[in-house]
Amino acid sequence: MSEFIPSALTLRRCKLVRVGVDGSVAEYIFDQPVVTLGASEDNDLVLDDDKVSRDHARIFQEGDDWLIEDLGSTNGTLVNHVRVRVAYLKSGASLRMGSSHLRFSLLSERVEITPSSRESLGSIVGKSERMRQLFGVIEKIAPTAVTVVLEGETGTGKEVVARTIHQFSSRANQTFIVFDCGAVAENLIESELFGHERGSFTGALASRQGLFEMAHGGTIFLDEIGELALDLQPKLLRALEQREIKRVGGNRPVKIDVRVIAATNRDLAEEVKAGRFREDLFYRLSVVRLQLPPLRERREDIPALARHSLRNGGFNRGTDGPRVKGIGTAALEALMRYDWPGNVRELTNVVERACSFAEGEFIQLEDLPDHIAGVRVGKRRSESQSSPTEPLRPSAAMQIATDKSFKDAKEVWLSTFEKEYLASLLEKHSGNLSQAAREADVDRKHFRRLARKYALVAGPVGDADGDDE
Repeated sequence: MSEFIPSALTLRRCKLVRVGVDGSVAEYIFDQPVVTLGASEDNDLVLDDDKVSRDHARIFQEGDDWLIEDLGSTNGTLVNHVRVRVAYLKSGASLRMGSSHLRFSLLSERVEITPSSRESLGSIVGKSERMRQLFGVIEKIAPTAVTVVLEGETGTGKEVVARTIHQFSSRANQTFIVFDCGAVAENLIESELFGHERGSFTGALASRQGLFEMAHGGTIFLDEIGELALDLQPKLLRALEQREIKRVGGNRPVKIDVRVIAATNRDLAEEVKAGRFREDLFYRLSVVRLQLPPLRERREDIPALARHSLRNGGFNRGTDGPRVKGIGTAALEALMRYDWPGNVRELTNVVERACSFAEGEFIQLEDLPDHIAGVRVGKRRSESQSSPTEPLRPSAAMQIATDKSFKDAKEVWLSTFEKEYLASLLEKHSGNLSQAAREADVDRKHFRRLARKYALVAGPVGDADGDDE
């Protein structure tokens, strides 16, 4: 994937000026891509006018253009004195709905993005230039209502970034809801997102709100949006464009006010080209598109991230604060050398594991997994105190790797990590693939294929996926 930390952003907003019959003027500025107008109180602009319908019209963005659509109102919508159903809007256009007169204008602001001076933002930690650039973008977009797509490898911290955007927005005191599109059976996703009415399908014994309704006024984070089935994508697009949903089995539209942040470890532009993701939904989501850098491309952040895990991880709680206070020099150098295919999530897991082995106040080299330490330390210190000054010898894996090319040696280490990581998660979750894949933030089918590759579950590597929970 290419890099999507922009050097500048163009924030497009619209302004409506309402002119009263007494000559009074009121201005309203909107930064969301859809603005609803009508007499009911759940509209973005409420028009207290007997001749205006409850849900009269909506103004929305389509690419770089703005349009207005009449929503079947009784008395119609006029643009420059012409009644329209749908029409393009130019800055300065005159709008009339019932007895209400409005003037429409565009506000476009180009915002230069400069690296922030911060070394952390919310729960995000990083002093590298790429992370400080990311902080600069978040500081600009968080207060707005723009939709954001976060792209990046598994484990780069997309949910942490989404929570931080919510934390610094005007919705911070409202609900933040996470939905993993790859962790729920396809036949249940629509009900989970949009809710259902009683009797709409077998087992629907009562009406139920969906996550969009629950997130009203707040933010919904759609993780692994690239896993969303094609037949569900138009329904999500409707929710974004119309700002309303319909429950499964229901006919009544439900108004929603929700900011959407989506994330994926796929390249959505390539998914669009391959026909696996709708182009119109891609552009509706990608108002701001950011790619999070992998940890190997910001190694200078590793010490701060590791210490952050020690300070804040529940696994390191002692009676008087953190039990392990820091990381020894040799151990820190080993962490800096490692490529971290599992990114920040893998680093956090390694720090947690090392804390369980550490005997003193500092993590030492021998507390790290062999594939990260780069040596086989033999028995732990608690098991053997003999030859404390004996130099550490390369592991068998390292001896084999040094006979290989750099590329082949790297694949040996990655395979070692993959097998150990997958086996540990499967053991932790008693062999439950779905739970293990969810914690790994990996698509279940991909997790299963990897597990079969290392003979951790039954079945050939390439056969069909089944439910064997």
